[in-house]
Amino acid sequence: MMKNKSILIAGGCGFVGTNLAIYLKKELKNFTVYSVDNLKKTYSKFNLNILKKNKIMNYNIDISSKKFLEIKKKFTFVIDCSADPAVENSRKESSNVFNNNLKTTLNILEKSKKDKSNLIFISSSRIYPIDESNKKFRLKDKSYFDEKTNTDGIKTLYGFTKYASELLIKEYSYIFNIKYIINRSGIITGPLQFGKVEQGLISLWLWRHLKNLKLNYIGYGGNGYQIRDVLYVDDFSSLIKKQILTFSKINNQIFCIGGGKNNSLTLKQLTKKCQEITKNHPRIGSVQKTSKYDIPFFISSNKKIKKFYNWSPKTNIKIILKKNLEWLKKDNKKIKKFF
Repeated sequence: MMKNKSILIAGGCGFVGTNLAIYLKKELKNFTVYSVDNLKKTYSKFNLNILKKNKIMNYNIDISSKKFLEIKKKFTFVIDCSADPAVENSRKESSNVFNNNLKTTLNILEKSKKDKSNLIFISSSRIYPIDESNKKFRLKDKSYFDEKTNTDGIKTLYGFTKYASELLIKEYSYIFNIKYIINRSGIITGPLQFGKVEQGLISLWLWRHLKNLKLNYIGYGGNGYQIRDVLYVDDFSSLIKKQILTFSKINNQIFCIGGGKNNSLTLKQLTKKCQEITKNHPRIGSVQKTSKYDIPFFISSNKKIKKFYNWSPKTNIKIILKKNLEWLKKDNKKIKKFF
């Protein structure tokens, strides 16, 4: 067995990165886990303290900078969770999103090339085009998104950066023999989400129910009929563990992963579940017009990932909401400062 095996999690002080770092440190005793994060987000320092308590070192470095390439330590794996996840933000701060999402991928590839690191890239469901999603608004067996779903078309600037990163990874793999896995994921949720818009629908909806704050059904008739699937962060992390342990046999693959059919629901169904668990019924408005970046539907098929790894989500929606609510209540006073 290789000695001194190590994992660098890019964006390790984000929601996914922090959860993943803690999970892998616990589960993979033969690896040392590191984080790199510039602590730009307001909640990053909160997560940094959690990493410190778990004895996980963070490099306080902007991954898009030259300084990142000067890190002397070589890593067996780099897991890239570092992108700015806010779709709407890519309209307002396009240059920053390109730098945060695409330049970071370039630098990670350069570092991986130099160190001969393996790469696991966390991509996004938003690499699929908006027009394709609208065509598939009605739930049918053939309408699940998978690795063969069309990727041509307008995606959002955020989606473009993620798709461009995928293509860049393939180019580097071809020329420099970097081994990779790309995971296209929809909504991931769990503890360390603060109910912020950019962190996803589930934590936002649950937080606003918990605090009895007004909500809106936006677009598509204003009735809450949008559909999403939901993946719990520990289920996601368990997949990454499998991918690391079997990387020598399974690599240079793209997977579409998510909650799948069993963990999918409409916004209206989510509202009902949040009402049941919080006992609150905040006022919900109806807005007909939605963002040009909005999509009505996403459910991942998970067929390929099931075939390759015998992996499927274990945590259902009810348990996911319960765990999220426990987190939001437990750290309520600490979370308030992020709003």
